[in-house]
Amino acid sequence: MTATTAANRTAPAGHPQRWLILGVICLAQLTVLLDNTVLSVAIPSLTRELHASTTDIQWMINAYSLVQSGLLLTAGNAADRYGRKRMLVAGLAVFGVGSLAAGLAGTSAQLIAARAGMGVGGALLMTTTLAVVVQIFDDTERVKAIALWSTVSSLGFAAGPLVGGVMLDHFWWGAIFLINIPVAAVGLFAVVALVPESRNPQGDRPDLLGALLSTVGMTAVVYAIISGPEHGWSSAEVLGAAGAGLLVLGGFVLWELRIPYPMLDMHFFRDQRFIGAVAGAVLVAFGMTGSLFLLTQHLQFVLGYGPLDAGLRTAPLALTVVALNLTGVGARLVGRLGTPAVIASGMALVSAGLAAIALLGSHGYGGMLLGLVVMGAGVALSMPAMANAIMSAIPPEKAGVGAGINGTLAEFGNGLGVAVLGAVLNSRFAALVPAAVGAVSLPAALAGADGAGERSRIEEAFASGLETSQLVGAAAVLAGGLLAAALLRRAERPAAGHGAPQAPADVTKPRA
Repeated sequence: MTATTAANRTAPAGHPQRWLILGVICLAQLTVLLDNTVLSVAIPSLTRELHASTTDIQWMINAYSLVQSGLLLTAGNAADRYGRKRMLVAGLAVFGVGSLAAGLAGTSAQLIAARAGMGVGGALLMTTTLAVVVQIFDDTERVKAIALWSTVSSLGFAAGPLVGGVMLDHFWWGAIFLINIPVAAVGLFAVVALVPESRNPQGDRPDLLGALLSTVGMTAVVYAIISGPEHGWSSAEVLGAAGAGLLVLGGFVLWELRIPYPMLDMHFFRDQRFIGAVAGAVLVAFGMTGSLFLLTQHLQFVLGYGPLDAGLRTAPLALTVVALNLTGVGARLVGRLGTPAVIASGMALVSAGLAAIALLGSHGYGGMLLGLVVMGAGVALSMPAMANAIMSAIPPEKAGVGAGINGTLAEFGNGLGVAVLGAVLNSRFAALVPAAVGAVSLPAALAGADGAGERSRIEEAFASGLETSQLVGAAAVLAGGLLAAALLRRAERPAAGHGAPQAPADVTKPRA
């Protein structure tokens, strides 16, 4: 018993197969993240083949994020209590089944339902991958490991349009989901064989009411964000959902403060490192997701690229992130300059890249290429530093909850970005081309144009709306960088005398 306990305690400090396990985790993470953006390049195909309206398209994209946002915190708590490996296996299985249903969907409603099911699996995966990284790497290697994990996260985000374009160039739209199935199967086998089980040794009682309140509250708030552009931000449906969600989340906070075994310890939010990193993560997700959603449409609808060509033209963002993170530039700069400076610099670059796309990419690809490369450099610097800052502020035995908080707010930023920047685009587009207000999509507006002159005016209006929305995203990202850096720098002063974080107190169960 003594030898087993000693071995379990030293495993998180340097699991002998930690780098191979990291590869398995990254494979699972990549599958989930690809589906955050892969649909963006398939929008014309879905509009044409499923007769999907703009509302349908937004729900196809946001149903995935909506379910994830509502369940991430609950999934993280379940992973800490019941075992992170167990939740990782369950997530891969659910995600694979959901991908099969999505690939075989015959209507917009079926695809939206399948995407929601995939979101359940995605929530389980998103909370366990980062938590396992925290458990199997010690402090000396954790920053590098999180940088590699963040590289895959960024790669999945940016490579979605490329993968979607390749599949759509050779197969029908359902192939973009069916390709997940063999990847999920390989991931399942590797997780079962390699990943050690770990859980919170304290064995807190399940906080069932907290899980219900957090899920309902987050779902209602994100629903309001998604519905805003369609129903109007001042409509009864949107305000009612937002008000109900905020009321339920307020009840969740009060409940968590009064029980001895909270699902989410509210004291986390007293740590300025945590608040600063989370604020930055939300706003960078807001700017990047919303901008990529619009950019891929611009490449296809306005500049006339096909799905594969459009996907290839977003690849420089992913390639820049991979190149910089694999060389360890971000991790080295964190050691030399400190986390606040690296986050501020990285997010300033992301903001500059978005502005370059808005101002230089309206009528050609050259300006977009510059903006994508600059954005990639900013992501490579800022994302690993923010993830490390968040997880460093969370006790290791609560790593699943920490990852759930990180993922919840990032998904919140994703949904907010698509909704708000999409609303900015639509508002600007409608103001410039009033006749197109009744059209359900840009292709429909172009199809109804009387002559080349009106078609050109509609395309210019869309480009102008894109420019405005990209600049809004750039401003949000820059504000997030400055806020995160300021909070993190302030937090470093009182935290300096507290010493290094303690080693994980988690218990790793030996495999049967």
